[in-house]
Amino acid sequence: AALNAFQINVQLNIMSFLSPQDLCNLGSTSCYWRVAVQDPLLWRYFLLRDLPFWTSVDWKSLPGVEVFNKTFSGVSDNVLYDYMAVYKKSCPQGRRSSKSSHPRYGAVTSFLQSLVTQPEPRFAMFGPGLEELDNSLVQKMMTSPEILLVAGLPQRQIHGIGSGVSFQFNNSQKFNILTLYSTTSVERRRARVERASAVNKMFYQENSIAGNQQAVHYSVIAQVKKVCEVADGFIYVANAEAHRKHDRQEELARMLAMIDPALGPPNRPLLVLSCVSHIDVKRIPCVYMAHQLQLNLLRQPWMVQDTVAATLAGLLNGIEWLLEEANCKNAQ
Repeated sequence: AALNAFQINVQLNIMSFLSPQDLCNLGSTSCYWRVAVQDPLLWRYFLLRDLPFWTSVDWKSLPGVEVFNKTFSGVSDNVLYDYMAVYKKSCPQGRRSSKSSHPRYGAVTSFLQSLVTQPEPRFAMFGPGLEELDNSLVQKMMTSPEILLVAGLPQRQIHGIGSGVSFQFNNSQKFNILTLYSTTSVERRRARVERASAVNKMFYQENSIAGNQQAVHYSVIAQVKKVCEVADGFIYVANAEAHRKHDRQEELARMLAMIDPALGPPNRPLLVLSCVSHIDVKRIPCVYMAHQLQLNLLRQPWMVQDTVAATLAGLLNGIEWLLEEANCKNAQ
């Protein structure tokens, strides 16, 4: 009753100190508060405040660029932009609660899969975050059995390409990662010492004319093409350290060359590990990373997951999503 006596601007100011969950609980107390807590100005504040701290975003939940560019007074068809709906759709907690609302299906799927012997899904891993960071993500993955168990080292060949390393997720499902580097280890070390960019040998450039501008297009070399043809999905390791320079347009062009539908099924999932060397490095938020890489242009499922190379924080969340998507596609 005391809260009702305040003017609306005072009520909004008080509600801005609540968490979104507490705000929804307040909305369940009366008809008045059910309407009041849906105020778009309030949810716009929550959205712009919280999204830099979200650790993951995917193809279904990425907020559009209008969230950043639209003024609050912007009206479309006389309806205010529904920031509350965008927040609920985009925040990781909302995605997890939506996912956990179908536990029976997950249990049945897991049981059925246990009756069928499936080959290890294979994922091609590439990207500047493998080579530019002070801490090696791959080395940490290979030496952290308490986080990710190494289940097999390269033994067989896939069309002349090494089979990669097999890992075991959650003491159950095995999967294979074929790591693709753009240069040799000697060239990478030299580039880090000289703080220079090594020439990427995985791609060759093809220029074309789009209108009055020259468009950059990449294709993969023959050896990498063979890997792409047998991959069940892709892991792109992006350099998310804010203090470094990034050419996201070129990164997108190379990513498109790897996931080219001509090299395999068009719906293979893409996991983007938005990676920093260690926890103290200032990072680019994953929502911004998704927009910088223009992932909304892609047609297959994708997810951006914040990851720390020194501790592998966030890695298992990304691997879990990738395995679920790959298993779903194989079942189809």
